[in-house]
Amino acid sequence: MIIYLDGRYVPEEEAKVSVFDHGLLYGDGVFEGIRAYNGKIFQLEAHLERLYDSAKTLDLAVPISREEMAGVIRETLRKNNLTDAYIRPIVTRGRGDLGLDPRKCPKATVIVIAVEWGAMYGDLYEKGLSAVTVSVRRTPAEAMPPNVKSLNYLNNILAKIEANYKGGDEAIFFDTNGYVSEGSGDNIFVVKNGEIVTPPTLNNLRGITRLVVLDLARSLGITVREQNLGYYDLYSADEVFVTGTAAEVAPIRVIDGRIIGTGKPGPVTRQLMAGFKRVTETQGTPIA
Repeated sequence: MIIYLDGRYVPEEEAKVSVFDHGLLYGDGVFEGIRAYNGKIFQLEAHLERLYDSAKTLDLAVPISREEMAGVIRETLRKNNLTDAYIRPIVTRGRGDLGLDPRKCPKATVIVIAVEWGAMYGDLYEKGLSAVTVSVRRTPAEAMPPNVKSLNYLNNILAKIEANYKGGDEAIFFDTNGYVSEGSGDNIFVVKNGEIVTPPTLNNLRGITRLVVLDLARSLGITVREQNLGYYDLYSADEVFVTGTAAEVAPIRVIDGRIIGTGKPGPVTRQLMAGFKRVTETQGTPIA
C-alpha cells in the first residue's frame, strides 16, 4: 500500500508521524471519508469543502490547496491501482510538544490513505441491521460543533462499544435534550406514511451522503421533512435507515428489540438504495 505523507508517496511501513503530533496526542485534526466507484471519486468537491471548512473552524491551516489535495487523492488511487476504494484524507495539527497550545505546532501534517472497499455491512443490506439506542449522549454542539469532522472520535467509539456489548450492528445516539442525533458513524432517517423525516443537522454531522439521499428522495417525489425525533418516532416508524460514505444506504430492521415495520427493508428504503447505486455509477470525478 502506498500512502501520501507530507509531500511524499511512501510504502505503508514507512508512513510514520511523530509521537509529538497533536493529532495523536489530542485528536487535534480533521479528516474525511470518501468513496471511489468504477474509476470515479464520488462527491469529491463536497468532501473537500467540508474538510477545509472543518479545518478553518479549528483554526487549522491546511498546507496544501483544495486543488492540490484533489490531485493528491487521485494520485494516491493511481499509485495503488484502485478504481473502487475508500479514501481517508487526514490533516493533523502537526508536531508540537506535550502542551496543548496549537501555536507550538508550526506546520500541519497531511496524510492520504486509500484502500479497497466493498459493501460495509455485507448481506445485511438485504436483511436489515439491528440497532440499539445507547446511554452515552452525543457531544453537545455548545461543546464541539458536530459538523466538524475531527480526529477526536471517542464519543462515537464509546457508542460503538456499548452497541457491541448489546449485540447491535449500529448505535443510535440521542443528544443531551433527548432528541435523536445520529448513528455512531452515519445519519439516521425515519419513514412514516410514505414520508421521510430526519433530524436537522444541529446535533449531528452534515453528511454528504445524507444530502445526496435527500436530493434523490425529492427527485423521486418523496416528501422529506427535517424535525426533531424521539424514541416514539423510531419505534413506531414504518422504516428506518441510515446513510454514510462507508455505510451508503443501509436499512434497519430492529431497534432495541422492537421490529421496525415488517422487519424487512421497506419499499422507500429499497427505492433509495437502488437510486443511490445508480447515482454512484454515473457521477464523480475521474481518477485518471
